[in-house]
Amino acid sequence: MGGAVSAGEDNDDLVDNLKEAQYIRTEKVEQAFRAIDRGDYYLDGYRDSAYKDLAWKHGNIHLSAPCIYSEVMEALKLQPGLSFLNLGSGTGYLSTMVGLIVGPFGVNHGVELHKDVVEYARDKLDDFIKNSDSFDKFEFCEPVFQVGNCLEISTDSHQYDRIYCGAGVQKDHENYMKVLLKIGGILVMPIEHQLTQITRTGQCTWESKNILAVSFAPLVQQSGAEGDKPDTVQLPPVTVRSLQDLSRIYIRRTLRNLANEDTPGKGMVQRVQQKHKHRRCRRQRSDTYVFVGNHLIPQMVESEEEEHPEEEQKEVEEEEERDIGDVEILKQVNVLREQIMALPLPESLKAYLLYYREK
Repeated sequence: MGGAVSAGEDNDDLVDNLKEAQYIRTEKVEQAFRAIDRGDYYLDGYRDSAYKDLAWKHGNIHLSAPCIYSEVMEALKLQPGLSFLNLGSGTGYLSTMVGLIVGPFGVNHGVELHKDVVEYARDKLDDFIKNSDSFDKFEFCEPVFQVGNCLEISTDSHQYDRIYCGAGVQKDHENYMKVLLKIGGILVMPIEHQLTQITRTGQCTWESKNILAVSFAPLVQQSGAEGDKPDTVQLPPVTVRSLQDLSRIYIRRTLRNLANEDTPGKGMVQRVQQKHKHRRCRRQRSDTYVFVGNHLIPQMVESEEEEHPEEEQKEVEEEEERDIGDVEILKQVNVLREQIMALPLPESLKAYLLYYREK
């Protein structure tokens, strides 16, 4: 499934194409897509195909097409503080984007059948927290991933404001999914080859809306050996943050807000503008002749020609290298980090405020 938009050279190109095709329609979804580089969730050697609007699978690792994820993010109508459950959470790519929107007072849980994929998702999450500059530009709700079959979730599990299922749901399991949803909540899942948005309007009432024709592999129905009942999945608990953690959140929020007041928009993830080559021309004089009566008279005429002498071409390339260097320097400036490092605090406390990030 995919191929609805043109391929991009990088993550920003991909987001631009999704916006142009109206798959991304809101600023908060755009910001989340720009902050999380899809290529970071590919295995080494496969990144070249990361920015095509195509699904990708290698062993148990799977990513849906970007157009699917963007429609899902828009259909979920995410807000800060909401609880989110990702059934078939895979690489954690979608869950990480959701975490940027629901923020530190939300809930972000994922259930994934394959243990090796959960380990892969945890590694990618750890890499994002430690190495991505985007982490310091958002308040983040860290996903918690659980190994298990999402069709075996405990019946006494808590309910969620938003749910996404990343595998085809049979009609027999539709009500099972709906029970996990709070009243007023939204469930997005593929049913009968349609990506469907379901809103729970009451205790026993729902409204459904088809979003997009899709093709998903069906949910795996796990059967126990020799009639044994499959293991029940206990969802992660909803925990209250410690006072220490709350202090870190509010200190970082205050510093970030102060930085944004000084330089509005600097804390947002923005499209890096590409530098364009300048066309260089030279004026050329040439002799031409015109008839005046019976006489042929020479006349000088000036014309413009595009020129590409080697020395000027070299100058253009050097200018572009300087431009690229300037862009890289701007991208590397982390205002929040600089403010924390300037605080008159012990180094150990600064490290805690930085989530022990090294850069």
